[in-house]
Amino acid sequence: MFNSFKTAILLTALTALILLIGGSFGGQQGLIIAFIFAVVMNGSSYWFSDKIVLSLYRAREVKYDEAPELHGVVEGLSQQVGIPKPRVYVIPSQNPNAFATGRNPDHAAVAVTEGILRLLNKDELQGVLAHELAHVKNRDILIGSIAATLAGVIMMLASMARWAALFGGYGRDDEGGGGVFGLIAMSILAPIAAMLIQFAISRSREYLADETGAKVSKNPLGLARALEKLSLAAKKIPLEASPATSQATAHMFIVNPLTGKSLMSLFSTHPPTEERIKRLRAMSRFR
Repeated sequence: MFNSFKTAILLTALTALILLIGGSFGGQQGLIIAFIFAVVMNGSSYWFSDKIVLSLYRAREVKYDEAPELHGVVEGLSQQVGIPKPRVYVIPSQNPNAFATGRNPDHAAVAVTEGILRLLNKDELQGVLAHELAHVKNRDILIGSIAATLAGVIMMLASMARWAALFGGYGRDDEGGGGVFGLIAMSILAPIAAMLIQFAISRSREYLADETGAKVSKNPLGLARALEKLSLAAKKIPLEASPATSQATAHMFIVNPLTGKSLMSLFSTHPPTEERIKRLRAMSRFR
């Protein structure tokens, strides 16, 4: 409940940023154009996200007879979560990781790497898959798309404001000079704030998926042990993808595939693994 409330507050903050920069910029028409463009851009991404990301990682759909144990776990958890069984994919990578995608529970897919199938036992894999199916049930792809749309509007408005301040005739007298500098400063700071809020939304949804997944699997310690193993292995075995692809899709994975690879880990879309494990262990004590 707290993480859902936190997500609502953060989405409200993104909306407030749009109103702030839009009001300062003074261009209602520009605000509408930026919003429409962001909705179209992120809406397309949302609608085709499953096909795009699965293709990027060369994921292959596996049928029941190819991976009966994996399908059995996914099917059982889907029934417990209360969603249709998603399509099951395997990614040809030794990096142990997993993600879920799809615009809604009726069009969902869950993907696991070859590495995670080798590393985890059945209880741990069940915890991971419960976490991923929780993302589907909680409609986190939709929430992430809304956050991306709002952040995209802010970034486009900031760019428009910056160019308008420099070349739009602002500040031709002393009274307007402060306005120009204020507008430029806000056009720089607002996108940074939007990015940080977007990351915070992603982290809150990870906590919520951990909580939901642990309740569904009835084994918080299984997921905790899995996160411990995955976090250690992710630092040793990189995900086979271009830096741009890794950065664009990092938020989808159960553990950040960029961990230890670059300064981008300082701006993580994931909560600290240690904190996630701590919360899961606390859940097990109150069961």
